[in-house]
Amino acid sequence: MATPVLICGSIAYDTIAVFEGRFKDHILADRIHALNVSFFVPTMRRDFGGCAGNIAYNLKLLGGNPIPVGTVGDDAIDYLKRFESLGIDISLIQKLPDTFTAQCFITTDQDDNQISSFHPGAMGRSAENDLSGHQAPWAIVAPDSKDGMIAHAKRLHAQGTPFIFDLGQAMPLFDGAEISAMLELASAMTVNDYEASVVEQRTGKSMEELAQGLVAIVVTRGAEGATLYTNGQQEHIAAVKPTAISDPTGCGDAHRAGLLYGLTTGWSWSDACKLASLMGSIKIASRGPQNHAPTRDEISKQLKHEFGLSLN
Repeated sequence: MATPVLICGSIAYDTIAVFEGRFKDHILADRIHALNVSFFVPTMRRDFGGCAGNIAYNLKLLGGNPIPVGTVGDDAIDYLKRFESLGIDISLIQKLPDTFTAQCFITTDQDDNQISSFHPGAMGRSAENDLSGHQAPWAIVAPDSKDGMIAHAKRLHAQGTPFIFDLGQAMPLFDGAEISAMLELASAMTVNDYEASVVEQRTGKSMEELAQGLVAIVVTRGAEGATLYTNGQQEHIAAVKPTAISDPTGCGDAHRAGLLYGLTTGWSWSDACKLASLMGSIKIASRGPQNHAPTRDEISKQLKHEFGLSLN
């Protein structure tokens, strides 16, 4: 059995509908104070999502042993059955009665504008899901409810489990003091380039300075690759050109899965970041966060071609 990894974060459904027109033709600027519109959406899909769900899915593709730590509602039967069928351990997914699983409803138009609504549901009580006593060489605290992220970070730190702090979509929830407090508990941090700028502004410290108190910081930069800060050094990690650019949703989560797989396999941070780069590239070529399904052998061959590394 592969090394277990605790994946703390949201588990959610994403419902994406497509309006075959343009919002601007139906939303009148001079009537915005009395908005009342309805859009006919003949195309719709429902995806399995959430940060913990996405990271766990990608880590399983690599042959890892993810243990997602999250809260779901009564409606998550198909999600849980799917993970069980994939061989993902669902023992730390807590089902809360009389709640809905977190879900995002997104309507897009022909100009790729979006109108979104998010219902946190069971995610709002994620702090109640106590992972104490469950050991793993590595964990990640990914976007979730603020209380849940803080609670998981404290519990992991208390039991000596190193973890990556993945700020992501939770960035608006944390001020500078709270980010600094989380970094006191974490071993590493992952952010994209925009989030990195916000973290620097809110904490008053540069990435180089923050990295001095951590094992590593990884800043992803989209098509420009990533920057790894570790051991007082900076290293550029090359991006992998995707076969197509279909949907960026979940790319960061796929990246985190590659990083965690490398770390739990004993790879260097540099090599783990290279696998992470590949996983993000694979994901962006597919619509939805969990609809890509390369085999482990296919991933290994691509990794060998791009970086001279192998999963075996």
